[in-house]
Amino acid sequence: MNKIWLMFAMIIVGGCYSFRGVNISPDVKTISIHFIDNKAALIEPTLSQTFTEALKTKFQQGTNLSMTDNDGDMDISGSITNYAVTPISASGNQTASMNRLTISVNINFINQKNEKQNWTSTFSRYADFESSQSLSAVQQSLISQIDDQLTEDIFNKAVVNW
Repeated sequence: MNKIWLMFAMIIVGGCYSFRGVNISPDVKTISIHFIDNKAALIEPTLSQTFTEALKTKFQQGTNLSMTDNDGDMDISGSITNYAVTPISASGNQTASMNRLTISVNINFINQKNEKQNWTSTFSRYADFESSQSLSAVQQSLISQIDDQLTEDIFNKAVVNW
């Protein structure tokens, strides 16, 4: 019970609530996360859906904001701008021994309650895999790993106040 009172006091004194490092003004109640379109040259058909859902899940689990389709106090939109596989290291016979899957997203963040917090940024993450493995064999695992990293980066920029 003392923890609840301490948390309540922190909200009143601080003017913002803090939830696992999150710093959001108490007048911000909702968030809209729009479908993140895939505009990369190389298209992975399910990437937009999986990334959008990962981003929604991150904000639902990391904040107490209510998700709304439109007109949220916070609004996130954007697009996937790069999905590429490149060789990163050569073996003795000049063939690639490792490949890298890179995903980049351009995100627009709007805080309707405080426009000074609005931003547009590009985030990029990658995961490496052995060239002896086919992309199709490791793709879903790599995408999941990269999605986790990208959503963490976006979440931190949007609502974590270091």
